[in-house]
Amino acid sequence: MASKWRELADRLAEQIRDGKYRPGQPLPHIRALVEAGEGSKSTVHMAYKALEAEGLVTSSRGHGTVVRHRTPLKRLGIARYDKAKWRDGDEVAFIADRVASGRPYNRGEQTQTVGLVKGSHLVTSALGLSDGAEVYARARLVKEGHQPTHTLTSYYRPEHVEGTRIVDPSPGPAGRGGGFRVLYDAGYEIDHMQEQLFARMPTAEEAELLKLPASEPVVELHRTTYTADGTVVEFALGLHAASRFAWEYEFDVPDSAQDGERA
Repeated sequence: MASKWRELADRLAEQIRDGKYRPGQPLPHIRALVEAGEGSKSTVHMAYKALEAEGLVTSSRGHGTVVRHRTPLKRLGIARYDKAKWRDGDEVAFIADRVASGRPYNRGEQTQTVGLVKGSHLVTSALGLSDGAEVYARARLVKEGHQPTHTLTSYYRPEHVEGTRIVDPSPGPAGRGGGFRVLYDAGYEIDHMQEQLFARMPTAEEAELLKLPASEPVVELHRTTYTADGTVVEFALGLHAASRFAWEYEFDVPDSAQDGERA
């Protein structure tokens, strides 16, 4: 049998999903639910904490417990990298996500710092460099309006990007088509990439940067980008507020047995 706080949390969650409590609307004060016979102050507090951990509400001093806005951006998994978007047009990845979500965008919502840094072991290993080698780091903070959605830091071998727009710290993407177009124009056409995703809780610094509510997890992205001959031309680390994105993938299903027959 479920505990009383769990039963209350489940009942409130159902009411939120049914629209009794709408995004931006506060839940009743704890005292009101206690007086209504829903349980002790501790029971209601635990139920509210469970709803917060499940991403349904946020809690803050002075505002109480408020239902969260649940309109995540589509984070396209494959289509965002379509060459027709950045090579032939000007739809860089974060803009492709906004377009697919039917949301407005401003190119200035991506800001960055760029500079030579001593690469971590993870970065230099991905780029095929010796430990401690210098790399260019292009760190972006992306917002939707005033709300940060994610960070993305791309690392490059200096000889691939020296003197290009990639190392220009001006706000917004690196010119028409963004970084992939810059690499393309420099003779490094991207051919394939690998993405790895890791879910975890943020550090205090990350939570502050992304303006995360308590108990909000993040999705850490590792992206390795290759040319056709296997040269790594970018290694990127991203940090996404978990509730602000819906990750979407559409792809052809491999049939390695059939491919083997054709060989």
